[in-house]
Amino acid sequence: MNCCYVIYSESLNRFYTGICQESLEERIKKHNEHSYGEHRFTAKANDWELYLKIDCDSNSQSLKIEKHIKSMKSSQYIKNLVLYPEIIEKLKKRFPR
Repeated sequence: MNCCYVIYSESLNRFYTGICQESLEERIKKHNEHSYGEHRFTAKANDWELYLKIDCDSNSQSLKIEKHIKSMKSSQYIKNLVLYPEIIEKLKKRFPR
């Protein structure tokens, strides 16, 4: 159940990248209910929706891919991950288990 995910808030016009080892639907619900605290980034909105899910082989791989996506600091890069799935495959090979 390890994955890296990207959620999108239309009201903020922003993406958020995270990792998950549990139910992704439950995780997004918690973001929208501000269960992680009122001072967290995702607490700024309650309309978060799944934009991208990357299934990973391990928690370690999820963390590495999450860190890479965040380091790009680019919404266009995130959009390209959806447009060009081969980028995701290259990431998985670059960051094996």
